[in-house]
Amino acid sequence: MRRYIRALILCTVFAMFSGLYVYSKLFYSDVSGGGNGPRRVFIPPRVPGGRRGAADKTGPQSPHWYNRYIMRQRGQGEAGGGSVQSRPEPPMHLAVVACGERLEETLTMIKSAVLFSIKSLHLHIFAEDQLHASFIKALESWPGFIHSRFNYTVYSISFPSENAAEWKKLFKPCASQRLFLPLILKDVDSVVYVDSDILFLQPVDHLWVFLSQFNSSQLAAMAPEHEEPRIAWYNRFARHPFYGRTGINSGVMLMNMTRMRNMFFKNDMTSVGLRWEELLMPLLQKYKLNITWGDQDLLNIIFHHNPECLLEFPCQWNYRPDHCIYGSNCASAEEDGIYILHGNRGVYHDNKQPAFRAVYEAIRKYSFGTDPVTSLLDPLEEELLKTTHTYCGKSHALLTKRLAHSLANINRKAPRGR
Repeated sequence: MRRYIRALILCTVFAMFSGLYVYSKLFYSDVSGGGNGPRRVFIPPRVPGGRRGAADKTGPQSPHWYNRYIMRQRGQGEAGGGSVQSRPEPPMHLAVVACGERLEETLTMIKSAVLFSIKSLHLHIFAEDQLHASFIKALESWPGFIHSRFNYTVYSISFPSENAAEWKKLFKPCASQRLFLPLILKDVDSVVYVDSDILFLQPVDHLWVFLSQFNSSQLAAMAPEHEEPRIAWYNRFARHPFYGRTGINSGVMLMNMTRMRNMFFKNDMTSVGLRWEELLMPLLQKYKLNITWGDQDLLNIIFHHNPECLLEFPCQWNYRPDHCIYGSNCASAEEDGIYILHGNRGVYHDNKQPAFRAVYEAIRKYSFGTDPVTSLLDPLEEELLKTTHTYCGKSHALLTKRLAHSLANINRKAPRGR
């Protein structure tokens, strides 16, 4: 009889605690589900005086240099008024690195991405600390209907401490930061990385679609460095292995970082495959005296040994002065226009390629909410007609073909005169 009583008491206690647990879950889910629809909320930094949008540099300590406390948006698309709603579509992730005098150029790139994109964007901005406040001030000054299209996080530049100086000075200041994105953005599955001198002439969404076209072995996508081997750089001058016939250009790089983190990469240093974080430093040590273009050369070496891991997209997704400086040599752009413009070699800021500079200036000067045709496209076409004395200027129709289509859709998304 005593056994039955003890069993009954135990069951009663268990049932009581189970009921309390279920009640607490229901209570807290009701609290987090309240509100009046989408809102833009960030977990505040734990340091007094921390800046909105900036990553907290005093987060949980870890022996790994790349473990950081990252502020996240958590309110976008929350259920309102306790009603049950479908989960919001995940955002596209866009990453960029900015050091030195790259603030305005990077903001112009972001402007082009936000202007045309259909799905929401999460921007991952890696910048020197002295640029953080300027980035946040500029982005927060944009009008509300633009803010609704994106969220952002600003990160400090960070490399493995034992080799930080060597990585930072590789090629251009901070450029090699892109190599460490899979190790820093550990909770992000996929990302589009772009150089700061990129301009989107159509929605990022169309590039993001390539992720769904990856086969089971592909984990990254880039465009060839050149289409014409007779004037290409890698096959004529490189002193290291490179991908394909003419190498790849890393100014626009689509990454499935989950696959990159899990992959064992073939290499010419050991008979066994190495993980991404195990591969980078030995590769630099072996080839640092033979590489010219820094981290891009390292990526060429990696995908030379692992060609099955790369999806090659057409040159219209990474159109550079090389594609027109000696005459047009990008067939996909000739057919469909330019999708992404890459103003490498500083052509946005000098007069060597005035057609590229004209596109950059048109987007930089455009005011959100004004008519995109009369305020952006028409002035641009007028400026491009002044550049026809150059080979790239002769191809000016390629610069506006996709841009005109993208601008035609802006009026559907943004009110005028705001």
